[in-house]
This record gives sequence, structure tokens and C-alpha cells, in this order.
Amino acid sequence: MLCPKDKIAFRLGSVSMLALVAAWLWALCFVTEELHQGNVYRVIYLHVPSAFCAFFCSFLLLLFSLASLRRSAKNSHWALWAKATAEVGLLFTVLTLITGSIWGKPTWGTWWTWDARLTTTFVLSLLYSAYLLLAVSLPEGALQKRACAVMGILIFTDVPIIYKSVSWWRTLHQPPSLSLAGSPAMDGEILTHLILSISLMILVCLWLVWQRCVNMRLQGDFEQKSLEYLRRNS
Repeated sequence: MLCPKDKIAFRLGSVSMLALVAAWLWALCFVTEELHQGNVYRVIYLHVPSAFCAFFCSFLLLLFSLASLRRSAKNSHWALWAKATAEVGLLFTVLTLITGSIWGKPTWGTWWTWDARLTTTFVLSLLYSAYLLLAVSLPEGALQKRACAVMGILIFTDVPIIYKSVSWWRTLHQPPSLSLAGSPAMDGEILTHLILSISLMILVCLWLVWQRCVNMRLQGDFEQKSLEYLRRNS
């Protein structure tokens, strides 16, 4: 039996994911075909939202890392939120690289090239992985929290480099699909559906971070109670 909180979480996750899948299916079947790229462009409805979520997770990780640096026992839960965010961020970064390769093969003629945008995004995946390795390799305590917090702050510094890489260096990658400067160079229907896909993906991203943090709390409570039981009966 699910408790009321679990039921709410399950319903929120189910609605968000079903809406996202429906948006993808609509994009594949009904949204206008892009004039120059044809149907291969449709991968942007997964690729661009995944990239947004990878960057969004890095911003959340920055906030949680700064919060965990505060010397207060009451703020220890921020380290859990940070680790959950790093795991989800790595997931979306890898998804960004995979979908980018799927788009790159018919467009550039190769699955991978050491383009500035691709390379800096690959570095982001390495930084997320390094964060998680650091979290599990150090014993729990103040040193682990400080080290992970510094790594979390470092991860966020890579995001502006990724975003500006197409402007700073000569690159095969196209300019940003969405930009605050100037009008978007895409059809209105494509733009609207892309923004919808990004919004739904961010909702799913937040739900995944939330559920992962809840699971890690349950795991920590279970391990603590197990140790207490063993101590009492040893």
C-alpha cells in the first residue's frame, strides 16, 4: 500500500511523463517538417530539452552545494539533494550526447567529432561522474560535504562555456536554438512545441531529483536502523 505522499508523487510523475511522451509523439507525427533538415530535425524535441535539463541540474547543484557549505547540522539534507541532482544531471547529459550523435550522423556524416560544443558537453558528463565518484569514495562527514560542494560549484562553471562555445570558437555546431538576443530562426509551430517539450522535460527532471532524494533518505534511515539493531544484538 502506498502512503498519501507516495500516491501524490506517483500521480505527479505519471502525469508528467505521459504528457512528455504525448508531446514527443505529436512532434514525430504532426509538427511541421523543417525546411532544410527534413525529418531528422525532430530529434531536437528530445535533444534540446535534455540539454536544458542537464544545465538546469547544474544550476540546482550549485544552489544545493552553496547551501551545504553552511556549517549547520540542520542543513545536512542539502548534500542529499545535491547528490540526487548530480545523478539526474549525468543522466540528461548522457542523453544529450546520445541524441546529438543521432542528429550529427545524417547532418555531419559522423557520429562524433571533437567540436567545441560537443567536447565541453562531454566534459560536463565527466564532471558529473567525478562528483558522484567523489561522493562515494570519501567517508561521510564534513570533508566529504565540502569536497562535493566545491565540485558542484565547479560543475556549474562549465555551463556558460558550453553555451558560448559556438560563439567563442570555430565550430560545426549550429548556434543556440533559443536565444534571448534576436528573434528565433525557426517556424512558430516548431518553436512553440520545442518550448512545450522543454517545460515538460524540466517537470520530469524535478520529479526525478525529488524521488531520488527521497529514496536516498529512506536508504540512509534503513542503514542507520540496521546498524543500531546490530549493535543492540551483538
